[in-house]
Amino acid sequence: MTTFVDRVELHVAAGSGGHGCASVHREKFKPLGGPDGGTGGRGGDVILVVDQSVTTLLDYHHSPHRKATSGRPGEGDNRSGKDGQDLVLPVPDGTVVQDKAGNVLADMVGHGTTYVAAEGGRGGLGNAALASARRKAPGFALLGVPGGMQDIVLELKTVADVALVGYPSAGKSSLISVLSAAKPKIADYPFTTLVPNLGVVTAGSTVYTIADVPGLIPGASQGKGLGLEFLRHVERCEVLVHVLDTATLESDRDPVSDLDVIEEELKQYGGGLDRRPRMVVLNKIDVTDGKDLAEMVRPDLEARGYQVFAISAVAHTGLKELSFALAELVSQARAAKPKEEATRIVIRPKAVDDAGFTVVPEEDGLYRVRGEKPERWVRQTDFSNDEAVGYLADRLARLGVEASLMKAGARTGDGVAIGPEENAVVFDWEPTVMAGAEMLGRRGEDHRFDAPRPASQRRRDKQAERDDSDQEYDDFNPF
Repeated sequence: MTTFVDRVELHVAAGSGGHGCASVHREKFKPLGGPDGGTGGRGGDVILVVDQSVTTLLDYHHSPHRKATSGRPGEGDNRSGKDGQDLVLPVPDGTVVQDKAGNVLADMVGHGTTYVAAEGGRGGLGNAALASARRKAPGFALLGVPGGMQDIVLELKTVADVALVGYPSAGKSSLISVLSAAKPKIADYPFTTLVPNLGVVTAGSTVYTIADVPGLIPGASQGKGLGLEFLRHVERCEVLVHVLDTATLESDRDPVSDLDVIEEELKQYGGGLDRRPRMVVLNKIDVTDGKDLAEMVRPDLEARGYQVFAISAVAHTGLKELSFALAELVSQARAAKPKEEATRIVIRPKAVDDAGFTVVPEEDGLYRVRGEKPERWVRQTDFSNDEAVGYLADRLARLGVEASLMKAGARTGDGVAIGPEENAVVFDWEPTVMAGAEMLGRRGEDHRFDAPRPASQRRRDKQAERDDSDQEYDDFNPF
């Protein structure tokens, strides 16, 4: 059963905003109570938060679909809907958030770091909030905005000061187990380590973390063995330690050739791994042949500029010197690291000539309107309500969409699409004028969008009949 997962694809969906309420206050002796529809609640966000107690992405491997709760709709008597609850997803320290194309959205390092993966939709306004001097009793409310949806890739990169790299069975797990309190699996066969192991080492006044990465083999940077899956865990480490096996039973291997192979794999992987501070550890000198081989190759390695330590993880030989040498390298790397500055708040005001939308003519004669406000307004409109559609037309006209359509060459009857291709509202354009209160009929009606309703027509016919009757009576009885 899988117990460690360092890369998952997560499908997140924020909560949708609640719909606004269209209501009129009804109370005895108050026939004109006015609109009292409340606003819908806001949808919950999906938020990623770094949690030090989480070390794997296993939970998201089993449950990759996550959704926040939606806001409740508004109610009469000016009661607003309840906001949806945010969904907080804990992730390990060092998690990189990417989109499906591989673009980095967030690099989450440090306890408490947050990233909003999907933003909840805002609630729709009730008719009480839509009332104005010209529209005293709106017969409509705005719909809630759907919550954001996104497919993201979470990739874990271990955060450690020192990384142990080398061939399988070189003794990396044994070394980390004696330098720290970590208890990795140790056995006498290759690829015993299947997941990175972390340990904390104290050397004098310096405390640092050390990571044991699964063994590398030739071709690891191209996907052979387990190297490609876990080389990413070395990227954040400041110091690399080559653990070389001096007692290998393979006749075609020796510490120097092993070092050359691993160095080439680090160079091929990229990310500046070949330029990190490094040292060499010659392990298993408790074996007679291993000690002799270590003495033979040590001058060659030191001639290349490496700091070399001969140790035995089993016999605990040379560990103290190695621990303090690593502490010195870590201290130097920390001192050379640029000082982190507080995150600056960047304010990017819109340009004075930014209309907030664009009108683009397309080849098929369609005019497409794109912009945050027009697209949101369309999503909030109840197209089964004539007055709501008229309100949308007024808002678009005030924003300047109609003027821009005319400037782009649109004519009466041309198709206009608002929104992206996969989710656009398309209609035949009819230039309109701003609506005044005198143009509105009963609640929910707008005379610009259809002919008079039968009920209103019958009232007009009855009034005309009464007028005719009065006229006949006046003609018959002139005195």
